[in-house]
Amino acid sequence: MKSDMQHQSDISISNFGKLPNGQEIKRYQLTNNNGMEVSILTYGGIVQSIRVPDKNGHFDDIALGYDTLQGYLDDQQKNHTYFGALIGRYANRLAGGRFTLDGSQYQVPANNGPNALHGGPEGFDTHVWKAHTIKGNGWRGVELSTLSPDGEMGFPGDLTVTVRYTLNNDNELRIHYTAISDAPTVINLTNHTYFNLAGAGKGTVLDQLAMINASHYTPMNEQLIPTGEIATVQGTPMDFRQLTPIGARIHADHPQLHYAEPDQGGYDLNWVLDNPGKPMALDARVIDPESGRQVEMYTTEPGVQFYTGNFLKQIKGKNGKTYQHWGGFTLEAQHFPDSPNQPDFPSTRLNPGQPYTQTTIFKFLPL
Repeated sequence: MKSDMQHQSDISISNFGKLPNGQEIKRYQLTNNNGMEVSILTYGGIVQSIRVPDKNGHFDDIALGYDTLQGYLDDQQKNHTYFGALIGRYANRLAGGRFTLDGSQYQVPANNGPNALHGGPEGFDTHVWKAHTIKGNGWRGVELSTLSPDGEMGFPGDLTVTVRYTLNNDNELRIHYTAISDAPTVINLTNHTYFNLAGAGKGTVLDQLAMINASHYTPMNEQLIPTGEIATVQGTPMDFRQLTPIGARIHADHPQLHYAEPDQGGYDLNWVLDNPGKPMALDARVIDPESGRQVEMYTTEPGVQFYTGNFLKQIKGKNGKTYQHWGGFTLEAQHFPDSPNQPDFPSTRLNPGQPYTQTTIFKFLPL
């Protein structure tokens, strides 16, 4: 029922279980003056829940995930959905898990067929991040940090990473990433939250309307590795420049959709944003017509991976809900997949002492 209670920005910290080695995991819950809540775990930097109102003021959790730490640990062994996790050192795929830097070849363990996905089998989604609360006028947040030592998952350089999650009274969840390395390396960080604006576990997202402000995308081969081409979306099922139901063309007879989901079609592609590096430019919007909930994405990154939960198959999630095929979508702001092996893509090289920064904002409406 609609509530007229007054809310106040707040941060609360609770225990979320222990790892097999006994290490405690904490959950930081951020609340704003509108009653919107975002919960972040120190395990994997996971966005565990996002509670936002619909057009009638009814709150629901729109982020897919689990009620317990054990749910996330089991998921890594079984489904590896990466629900809500921070992704690194290299988001998306590296062909063969290999890349060359200054004449030296590096090998990341393959965990997606012959390729490395999301930084290898023990990426940032498995780290326990150090955390402390932060706050300012009209916002509350948590700052997470981790050290990825030289050689972790095959990547060179000691890499220190800090990620700030902040929630303000405009219902903006801001994710600000910084990193610094002591040796040349490659980096591509993102967040892997799955959204269902009707509420997590409430059917598919196929009737929700998506807009991606991108005239081009990077086609991929059967192994979901970019071919190196930057192709127009014009005349393809990848054209989301106008609000379009996610399911309107998902079954189209197009090789890119078949590569992403061989049985019924699906999206799992990188779009080349039309306004890269401009955090005030709207990059994507998704609306659920039924509830009136919508999310807008703004990012400094050049690309976004739009994925439609093609491999969600009756996964038992939070509150006894089941996540079905196409039961969520991601908007993973990023550099392009396999960029270290694609000379024409924007570079993901990070030199010693050169700070890496990235900011992505998810704004939720109605307020």
